[in-house]
Amino acid sequence: MTGCCVIGLQWGDEAKGKLVDLLAPRFDIVVRYQGGANAGHTVVDGGQTYKLHLIPSGILHAGIENVIAPGVVINPATILDEIDGLVARGVPVPERLRISERAHLVMPWHILEDVILNSQKVGGESIGTTNRGIGPCYRDKVGRTQAIRVGDLVAADRDERIRAVATAKSNWLAGLGATAEDLATIEPERVAALCGEWGTRLKPMITDTTERLLDACEAGSDLLFEGAQGALLDIDHGTYPFVTSSNSSGVGVSAGSGVPGRWIESVIGVCKAYSTRVGGGPFPTELTCATGDRIRELGREFGTTTGRPRRCGWFDAVAVRYTARLSGATHLSLMMMDVLSHFEELKICVAYELDGRLIRRLPSSAEEVRRCIPVYETFEGWNEPVDDATKESDFPSLAIEYVRNIERLVGVPVGILSVGPDRRQTIFTANAPPLPEPVVAG
Repeated sequence: MTGCCVIGLQWGDEAKGKLVDLLAPRFDIVVRYQGGANAGHTVVDGGQTYKLHLIPSGILHAGIENVIAPGVVINPATILDEIDGLVARGVPVPERLRISERAHLVMPWHILEDVILNSQKVGGESIGTTNRGIGPCYRDKVGRTQAIRVGDLVAADRDERIRAVATAKSNWLAGLGATAEDLATIEPERVAALCGEWGTRLKPMITDTTERLLDACEAGSDLLFEGAQGALLDIDHGTYPFVTSSNSSGVGVSAGSGVPGRWIESVIGVCKAYSTRVGGGPFPTELTCATGDRIRELGREFGTTTGRPRRCGWFDAVAVRYTARLSGATHLSLMMMDVLSHFEELKICVAYELDGRLIRRLPSSAEEVRRCIPVYETFEGWNEPVDDATKESDFPSLAIEYVRNIERLVGVPVGILSVGPDRRQTIFTANAPPLPEPVVAG
């Protein structure tokens, strides 16, 4: 094996961070390749909880290189706070982390833009961004003329370039109604000084990660790619416009990391045993009732980044089949099985009714998805705790039946089952993906 991807197949928050942390000791390099600090990956180890936003989830393991690739957008203040917090807890981040000089920077003006633009409605509903400046940063990346990259922090003409962009952004934001207090935070001299501080601290970690990863592939190193958000939020293939600003499905791995697809041999699609979504947008199986509230309470369904309560619903096999195909999933990792232990009856969406027609595909129009009425198959719940299970045979027969039905409906084998937040509460099934032997101690 050279490359293995871990990709969320729903609307994010599928517990990808836990899985990457668990698998990391089997790989030489862990690569984060898209998204920004709008992602929130929670890792629990030995009773200690770590919340990661930009730093790859392999950072807790000694001997593993962690790479932030060009497709990620980085808020320097956020990543430095994250580094400081981990170092204070004994994690030597600077020794383990490499940051692409090609990655783009989320600057203070991007956050102001995000707040202003997010107040605008789409069809009467907010897109629901995290106000972390991600979308405006990606827009400037594509626009090119006002983009700032990590390499610019250590470039000889840094201050001149930063001042010019800051001046242009100040004028533009003033026209959008930014307050004098807001504009003071992006005053050109102030931002130039900040960039000098950021560059000094980050310089030892900045490198050409594209060259590094290609060299690693040719040398036979094993790479683990960590996706952020979820495939249903993909800018091109998700429930647009209620999506993120990057390719969060499997199609974004090569573009974001610089590693061609021929080096990627397996894709683990991560999904919860039910469905959740944060922010606006269509959600066919959403439960706005006591059952949805109970799933939220049992699953601790509140955003890692924002703390917002997640919308909860039954498993949507139509949507997950779509994203599994889109991402080239070879195996599924089914998370949060312990949450469903508390229900006498379970449902899985197997089709939609759209304007009187039965369909088994996810429409490309968000408005059509919004009109979709879920068609369910109903299953008897197992009503037994599974959080102490250590192997597949420990599961009640009804729980195994539920898993087999997801395999049937999605068309991909379930290779991993999760029954709790700790890395030890993870079970590899008989259909587990092929993985390298562990190379470092956990």
